[in-house]
Amino acid sequence: MNEKDFAWRLTQLREMKGVSARDMSLSIGQNPGYINAIESGRALPSLTGIFYICDYLGVTPSDFFDMDSQNPLKLNEITEELKHLDAHQLDIILKVIKEMVK
Repeated sequence: MNEKDFAWRLTQLREMKGVSARDMSLSIGQNPGYINAIESGRALPSLTGIFYICDYLGVTPSDFFDMDSQNPLKLNEITEELKHLDAHQLDIILKVIKEMVK
């Protein structure tokens, strides 16, 4: 992932959450233009900043950097719900998913 990809991913996940760059910046304790500077490619966050960003967005760093995952928030929600199903129910869900992916 390069800087442009990072900026695009941040914008994508922030917009999915439905918050403005300014509100997100303030919510993670930064100046109002912090997220905008990252999204426009003028700045990069520190490693600590990445963790704050991921925590705010409700994703793991792995989720953030997985560009193939279009909606990690929904996937995490689905995964949590799947933990409550038994083996038979999971088999049914797996068949449905495989059919939908075809």
